[in-house]
Amino acid sequence: MPPVSKPAGRQVFLCRGKGKSYLFGMEKRPVGFELTIYESASALPDADSRLLEAAWQALEGAYAPYSNFRVGSALLLESGETIIGSNQENASYPSGLCAERVAVFQAGARFPGTPIRTLAIVARSADNKLQVPAAPCGNCRQAILEYENRQINPIRVLLQAGQGVVYECPSMAALLPLGFDSSYLR
Repeated sequence: MPPVSKPAGRQVFLCRGKGKSYLFGMEKRPVGFELTIYESASALPDADSRLLEAAWQALEGAYAPYSNFRVGSALLLESGETIIGSNQENASYPSGLCAERVAVFQAGARFPGTPIRTLAIVARSADNKLQVPAAPCGNCRQAILEYENRQINPIRVLLQAGQGVVYECPSMAALLPLGFDSSYLR
């Protein structure tokens, strides 16, 4: 189909079918973020290294008899308090909770209204061969985005697997760029 016109940043196409002509536009926009990758936790500021270490300690409390995929998380509140969480599986899979939500929900219950500054997430597979950090699942991204939106400040996310590279993400919104929020419910 040949373009009918070419306004700035848009392509407009004329489509013909079933005896009718339709004019529709298309626009492409990049969606993404700049990921910072550190060689190891030792390359991070001390506060971030300590938060990752707290996440590794939390991982030891994971209950993962079904997947054998253990996850630990630690978050730093604006008050300086550190809250930990670990994944808690259940034979009825949907009843389990991910480490990230355990920590975030605990922070919300114990320290309501205190903003979350940074969330560290670490993971270890059964064979201990995880080479790339595991990002939060969709449910966790959505739940944490709700907290980020409520506090009107980004929540930095640090991810690590083994003692390898550390990914730094600027916010949960960056990890869930087209997230669902309360504005859709008004």
